[in-house]
Amino acid sequence: MGVSFSFAKIWESLVVGKQDRKIVMVGLDAAGKTTLLYKLKLGEVVTTIPTIGFNVETVEYKNIRLTVWDIGGQDKIRKLWRHYYLGTHGVMFVVDSSDRDRIEDAREELWKMMKEEEMREAVLLVFANKQDLPNAMAAEEVSEKLGLHALRNSQWRTQSTCATSGDGIHEGLDWFSRALASKR
Repeated sequence: MGVSFSFAKIWESLVVGKQDRKIVMVGLDAAGKTTLLYKLKLGEVVTTIPTIGFNVETVEYKNIRLTVWDIGGQDKIRKLWRHYYLGTHGVMFVVDSSDRDRIEDAREELWKMMKEEEMREAVLLVFANKQDLPNAMAAEEVSEKLGLHALRNSQWRTQSTCATSGDGIHEGLDWFSRALASKR
């Protein structure tokens, strides 16, 4: 059964084409969300300004078409994040790994979001961004500070990343696409 099931999944993905998945990309302001989004979409770094509201882009990666909602992270905007949760398959939570002063704020916002009913089955990819900066926390330290090991009902991973160079993005997306594809 396992072999035929695997073959059936491969055949379905070839015949049906790309799977559509809604993704929310959130994190505190200045974490690098928009830089990461446009590195994914365009393959290059673009000059960004703080996001007031949201950016939405479709990114195709392997067999998945991701509709990515990059939502502003300023304190006043965070209250609006929940309006984007309905129908979400996955979360890209971006953390500025060098911002040790606000990692507790990031933890609070992440846990508020993951406790919402609409996010109960969402796959979580944490991008530990800005690894090129001095004193950046490693991915494991970010996982610990965010309390990810206590998430019981979610698939999650923390990926070391530098959005400006692209380091770590594809490794994170490889895991994310497999985790999203496994959820039907």
